[in-house]
Amino acid sequence: MAKEKIILGIDPGTTIMGFGIIKVVNKKMHFVQMNELLLKKYNDPYTKLKLIFDRTIELIDTYHPDEIAIEAPFFGKNVQSMLKLGRAQGVAMAAGLSRQIPITEYLPKKIKMAITGNGNATKEQVAKMLQSMLGLKELPNNLDSTDGLAAAVCHFYNEGRVEIGKQYSGWASFVKNNPSKVK
Repeated sequence: MAKEKIILGIDPGTTIMGFGIIKVVNKKMHFVQMNELLLKKYNDPYTKLKLIFDRTIELIDTYHPDEIAIEAPFFGKNVQSMLKLGRAQGVAMAAGLSRQIPITEYLPKKIKMAITGNGNATKEQVAKMLQSMLGLKELPNNLDSTDGLAAAVCHFYNEGRVEIGKQYSGWASFVKNNPSKVK
């Protein structure tokens, strides 16, 4: 009997949230879907967070992923941008945790390294490599969806040997691994 697993990859953002889904059958990955949630037209930050949560739940309920791989926010100079990205990531994680789906975070460099062999690769290089690996006919205009797909593929390649990523299998696991965040 074929062993199957579905991995949802998410590139969180408050302007565009990218996501990609792969199916793994007998240790071989197959492209399922990639897309993005466009949030530019919404001014209210809380509306954006609700839409991220709702879309993540919709993806979970539609595709029934076994695992979620999410890109961790990178450390930039703009504290406000970091805060917004962290909130977007947290909301997507909360959606997965509410459905008891294990989540693994990957640093952007780790994802790029897994896909291209170069931790400093550009979005375009990552997208082209994914196109080649998965036989994608065309690439989207915005590469946020390929970034989400890259997180899923990175997770596939790193299965069983997560070094940098943090894993949570539910709220209890999150609380146990983050005691400083509990009052």
